[in-house]
Amino acid sequence: MKGMSRRSFIQGTAAAPVASLMASGSTVAAREPWARAGGPQFKISLNAYSFNRLLRAGEMTLDDLLEFCAEHDFMAVDPTAYYFPGYPDVPPDDYLYRIKKKAYLLGLDFSGTGIRNDFTRLDEAERNADRQLIRNWVECAARLGAPNLRVFAGREVPRDRWAEILPQVVAGLREAAEYGRQFGVMIALQNHAEYLKTADEVLEVLDRVDSDWLGMNLDIGSFRTPDPYDDIARVAPYAVTWQIKEELTLDGKLVKTDLHRVMQIIRDSGYRGYIPIETLGPEDPYQAVPAFLARVREAVAATVS
Repeated sequence: MKGMSRRSFIQGTAAAPVASLMASGSTVAAREPWARAGGPQFKISLNAYSFNRLLRAGEMTLDDLLEFCAEHDFMAVDPTAYYFPGYPDVPPDDYLYRIKKKAYLLGLDFSGTGIRNDFTRLDEAERNADRQLIRNWVECAARLGAPNLRVFAGREVPRDRWAEILPQVVAGLREAAEYGRQFGVMIALQNHAEYLKTADEVLEVLDRVDSDWLGMNLDIGSFRTPDPYDDIARVAPYAVTWQIKEELTLDGKLVKTDLHRVMQIIRDSGYRGYIPIETLGPEDPYQAVPAFLARVREAVAATVS
């Protein structure tokens, strides 16, 4: 690997598609975890999807979102690209710089931004369009001062076609990481219970892309395995940002997230950086977000000394 030794074989039960890759000579390995100095550090951010309905309906603007985050003492905000006016086109610089200045004056960072792409599509022209979308928003993230751009591997495919689709997913992500390198923007791959459902699948992709400009946006609510906490712990060393959600899927059922356990996993991984939170329920986000934020802060205080 590029200046890094391979990790020892990942222990645990592999998902069927990855197991088939292993049987053909592949190993579910990944590069060494990020080297971090100092102890763990947690900076709580808000993923804008918590206000998705209001933002989509035009009942809330990014200006409103920034003010909400400042009023509730978030350290940062993570606004997905489709909340910017004109998406998928990048807004003009005067808009970006006005929002950037407002966030700065409110004491807020941008912990990241993200787009919706799909490298599993068979149509090459569609995949090329997504490559261009990523390039456009990498440049936008750099101008905005967002340290990472969230991307996806792609939509769900039949499990018996997972390995067949893998090379084009890897090629798309490798190109994205290289473009991110050119602009100083990390590419944060989100596991989203679609193409990527398990830690083994995530680690297989990270290993094959083999770029130190690709890390994980670790979505704790999107592993589909008997014990998602185990998957979270195995992928945590490769996280560059997170999505902390109110619920996760345990044994096929949605259950309330054990936030103390999640924060301990993050602490044990040595992670330093933003931990964006996201609420998804039908409740009024003006009520749900502060309530969830209080739970997250309590869990952070209980696990970080």
